[in-house]
Amino acid sequence: MGTKEIIKRCEQLHEDTHFTAAREWKAAQDGRKVIGYLPVYVPEEIIHAAGMLPLGISGGGDQMEVIHGDAYYQSYICRIPRSTIELGITGRLDFVDGMIFPSICDVIRNLSGMWKLQFPDVYVRYLDVPQNYKDDVGGEFYQSEMRELLKGLEGLSGHKVSDDDIRNSIKVYNINRELMRKLYQLRSDEPWTVPTMELYLLSRAGLMLPVEEHNQMLEDYLAASAEEEERPRRDNCRVVINGSFCEQPPLGLIKSIELAGCYIVDDDYVQINRWLKEAVPEEGDPFAALASAFLHQSADTAAKYAETEELVGKQLLESVSENRAEGVIFAAPSFCDPALLWRPMLADKVGEKNIPHISFKYAENSGQMAPIREQAGTFADSIKLWS
Repeated sequence: MGTKEIIKRCEQLHEDTHFTAAREWKAAQDGRKVIGYLPVYVPEEIIHAAGMLPLGISGGGDQMEVIHGDAYYQSYICRIPRSTIELGITGRLDFVDGMIFPSICDVIRNLSGMWKLQFPDVYVRYLDVPQNYKDDVGGEFYQSEMRELLKGLEGLSGHKVSDDDIRNSIKVYNINRELMRKLYQLRSDEPWTVPTMELYLLSRAGLMLPVEEHNQMLEDYLAASAEEEERPRRDNCRVVINGSFCEQPPLGLIKSIELAGCYIVDDDYVQINRWLKEAVPEEGDPFAALASAFLHQSADTAAKYAETEELVGKQLLESVSENRAEGVIFAAPSFCDPALLWRPMLADKVGEKNIPHISFKYAENSGQMAPIREQAGTFADSIKLWS
């Protein structure tokens, strides 16, 4: 199978707001359960170990009109909770047995309560994460959160989950993270080989498919891209995207940035697939291993507490250096309080290093891309002409 066929499958998954693949997985065997989650970060290994399908819910995108959802939330917050509740009210998530809402922001905390009110028969959990990064404090807290989550999933399935089950799941997800790192590295080394639109679609497919199937898809894409004829290179500037960790951009936005003369060499799209930057230990206490990975090997985002001022922007500056980026594009969803509050601090950090940067806002259903393409194009031209 070539890259075109693989990406076509990914596009079908991306556009399917009825989650047909997940429905078919559940229907294929009696007793299967599907657990939805908002894909910034949840310990998917725990869900997988319970024999359930983790299903990433990224709102309705630009494929769905929000009608009912606007009645539940104010106009001055981001679109993701409104389109997510729309998915629920319109029956698109009627097959989901549980929903996990990770600690992203106050709006998502509120969404977890809204879900309990609207769907009282569905298992719902708000998953908190540590804000203290000491193993004996935040680590113990997070282990307790994961054990409580597992207890709820066991009650839903009626089956006990062993530590070996979790260790086996860690192993499978370590493979997935390693494959994603390989793809991101290939995109950084040869961005013309792996267009960001394709990498994004591959990453999004992982939210819909069993991890084993996604692993095979990533391996097939890597093999196919190595065998196919080299794509044309362009004199584009190399940029890092930051701020899109929660509400995902429409495909048109990514296409516009690339068409404007930018090679995106790093990003924070579909954050969950690269949240843990190193392999999680596959031996010993699996809860301790997952907690330690979160504390010491996780990505920096506006949704994660930064212990010290020195840590703010550290990973972003490292990314710019490691990926030989010539500039940073801050792209945040409209009304995303964490991203928009964090952005000035990050802009100060890159400004201190004289790294060119611009910023704009979007919504998951943004339709007018001409201004974004013009802004990104002007940014790319300025880098080529004057940097």
